[in-house]
Amino acid sequence: MSALRTSLARLSAPRWSGAVSRARVLPAVRTQIRTYKADPARDAMTGEIIQLPDIDSNLTKITLTDSPKKRPASSKLVFGHTFTDHMLTIPWNSATGWANPEIRPYGPLDLDPSCTVFHYAFTLFEGMKAYRNADGTVRLFRPDKNMARMNRSAARIALPTFDGAELTELIKKLVMVDKDWIPQDKGFSLYIRPTLIATQKALGVGPSSDALLFVICCPVGPYYASGFKPVQLLATTKYVRATPGGTGSYKLGANYAPGIVPQKEAMAEGYSQNLWLLGDEHALTEVGTMNLFVAFKQADGSVELCTPPLDDVVLPGVTRDSVLEVARDHASGKTPIPGLPADIKVSERKLIMKDLVDAEKNGTLLEVFGTGTAAIISSVDKIGYEGRDLIIPTGPAGMGAISKAMLDRIVGIQTGEIEHEWSVVANDVKI
Repeated sequence: MSALRTSLARLSAPRWSGAVSRARVLPAVRTQIRTYKADPARDAMTGEIIQLPDIDSNLTKITLTDSPKKRPASSKLVFGHTFTDHMLTIPWNSATGWANPEIRPYGPLDLDPSCTVFHYAFTLFEGMKAYRNADGTVRLFRPDKNMARMNRSAARIALPTFDGAELTELIKKLVMVDKDWIPQDKGFSLYIRPTLIATQKALGVGPSSDALLFVICCPVGPYYASGFKPVQLLATTKYVRATPGGTGSYKLGANYAPGIVPQKEAMAEGYSQNLWLLGDEHALTEVGTMNLFVAFKQADGSVELCTPPLDDVVLPGVTRDSVLEVARDHASGKTPIPGLPADIKVSERKLIMKDLVDAEKNGTLLEVFGTGTAAIISSVDKIGYEGRDLIIPTGPAGMGAISKAMLDRIVGIQTGEIEHEWSVVANDVKI
């Protein structure tokens, strides 16, 4: 039935109002805006609405800023502090569906103090990046994964889902409008933050009648600006990041604020982040806000690259999935990766702290690293646990052979140096 409704929605032709306007024109950007609104899909016999309008990138209104901001030097960038000239907004209502998307000058949102997001934390977000090559090519990295995860998070907290391919097209439009904000310096990129919030103007715990999807962007430099540095973790048993049956596997705003106090306490003890443990066995889940990988040397000389299973306490990270696929393709012989062990086995299984303690003692603990959008790969050289530090091997450059090979491979794909289906070119979008 859902497939039928989707097909009917696609066949419903939008009605044109006939109004045509032009946005202000910047050099090399010429945008014509046609104002129209798609009708909901209706039953051919009864006229009953069977599907409300989904996001449609063809309905985009683009209003360019009259006051472009001065772009700072790449060396002055601080992650998440400088934003581009424009943003994307798409309102939603339970009775009318998704409204027309708008790319407009970056600025404050007009929200009522009673909005559901402020009182019950109806908010979710994604993190992704765009990269610009010297030839002007702009690329996104696996945006379909971000869209799928965003929809999954939305469904979990009763917010509206959407056509991920259409939102990807809109993100391409936004990125291309602000493409000059993408630094071309090596290691720099444009961080993209799609966000969805509930905006119903009323108190009361229940599904929101209104929502707003918006996307903002900020130019960012290398995560390790002064060179790669491994991090130190405190394996905490005092706090729990997520529990079975909870929302730890969703990218919700409510999952992040409770981690700040534990991180401050870890830093006060000389560690960079927390290693989140779960249950009486002290099962490993995540490291800070990143996914976790551990490499063990096996008795037969092979290497096991292991990560905790997703279940419902671990976030399905895009970089995590990429590392797993790269490792599996290497192990199968499909795509050999320089630097990875010839005989490597990939596992998604339960890991407990005793596994790491025993491996450190007998010399079979090879590497520990985290994966995430911001840092991509972050090596670990020390884990504080029950009053002592486990020392993790790292190479002379601050990372082991596996993490280095993974970083090189993924960055090569992201920047287009390695041609791959995961690297999605944005330049062909119509704006």
